[in-house]
Amino acid sequence: MKKIFCIILLLLLLSLAACAHTAARQAGRYDGALYEEVLPNGLKVFALKDPNAPLAVFQIWYNAGSIHEQVGKTGLSHLLEHLMFKGTPKYGPKAFSKIISRAGGVDNAGTSRDYVYYHQKLAPDKLYLSIELEADRMSNLVMDPKETLSERDVVMEERRMRYDDDPQNIVYEEVMATAFKNIPYRWPVIGWMEDLKRITRDDLYKYYKEHYAPNNAMIIVAGNIDVDAVMTKIRSEFGGIPKGGRIENPDIAEPEQLGEKRLYVKKEAELPYVLIGYKTPNFLNDDGYALEVLAGILSGGKSSRIYKSLIDEKRLALSSDASYSSLDKYPSLFFLDAAPLPGKSIDEVEKALYEEVEKIKKEAPDEKEVQKAKNQVEAGFIMGQDSIFFQAQVVAMFEMLGDRKLKDKYFESIRKVTPQDVQRAAKKYLVEDKRTVGTLVPLKKQESK
Repeated sequence: MKKIFCIILLLLLLSLAACAHTAARQAGRYDGALYEEVLPNGLKVFALKDPNAPLAVFQIWYNAGSIHEQVGKTGLSHLLEHLMFKGTPKYGPKAFSKIISRAGGVDNAGTSRDYVYYHQKLAPDKLYLSIELEADRMSNLVMDPKETLSERDVVMEERRMRYDDDPQNIVYEEVMATAFKNIPYRWPVIGWMEDLKRITRDDLYKYYKEHYAPNNAMIIVAGNIDVDAVMTKIRSEFGGIPKGGRIENPDIAEPEQLGEKRLYVKKEAELPYVLIGYKTPNFLNDDGYALEVLAGILSGGKSSRIYKSLIDEKRLALSSDASYSSLDKYPSLFFLDAAPLPGKSIDEVEKALYEEVEKIKKEAPDEKEVQKAKNQVEAGFIMGQDSIFFQAQVVAMFEMLGDRKLKDKYFESIRKVTPQDVQRAAKKYLVEDKRTVGTLVPLKKQESK
């Protein structure tokens, strides 16, 4: 009788476990190999299973890029990224990276204008470490005042080396700051030096508590993983963290630009340099796809128009480029830039850049040029598909920009771009009244002093 009772009890427990498992799975849904679930506290989780991947990837993204800062407090997002490695009561300073390294993994982080993300690559059976460590520092970060000030000094030195001592980077910062009146792309991700000097421990802690909450974050796990086991662990570690206040992207628009803007940067340098930025939309506007293709036609390798004209034929420029990225939350800039060869003037180079733009306005590029540029845009994504890290990153990036399914629309729209679309976009956006021109005026060493 006792044996029968034990069997019945065991069957009952197994049945309850199966019901619990089913209920948990019903909380999410599969879209092909991608599993998606939103925890009750608002944390969105994606799990991408790839049996052929040798490693597993854990990424956590926060809606906490430099666009979420304010005037006078620029640089908070990037500085906080540094401090996220300074430890919690459970794990001391630098313990995070040491634990991942001892497990045979690597970790890193990055801050952009639109978001910040942290990531690790390690063996699938070690993923529990990422889950435990990231859940802990989401809500238990220790900000020792001395450590905070010390890391602030590190970031200030980083700014000096990467920006203040690089004349072309200074021109870029000045063009962005001059082009935009309202959109927060007008300040750099690393922050202005004067703001960094004034950031306090309280500023950073307040920003951390406001922005680092489950309902303001997204996790993607990818690789040869056991989705059920990973989701169970994520629910266990992250599920008890309370949701925070709702963080919205600033609801702002840019006033119309009513004429060309010009600025000059006088800095110690070997050669002059010109950077031209045109106000353009992002990928949520269909013109964004034509602008991506236009950038490829103008500067997509040695056979592109700018390279052939300014560098090969006219021999005016040491370097020259066109660049545009539509994958931003707000409208940004389409760039043309060049550094003249010694003996050539910056005015000649700038004029030659405009001539290449005018050629496209007068006559649409041929189908072969357009197709080549479209192939280049798509190839960057396709080649990255060999990397499980990149696959996860693409899903997460589009989700942070609005919806992961926008990825499919992006590729479909790029493929549909015609020569006439490219010509129309050039006529509409690459015009004098929409541009901001920054010129580097080189100073000799003695002059700069």
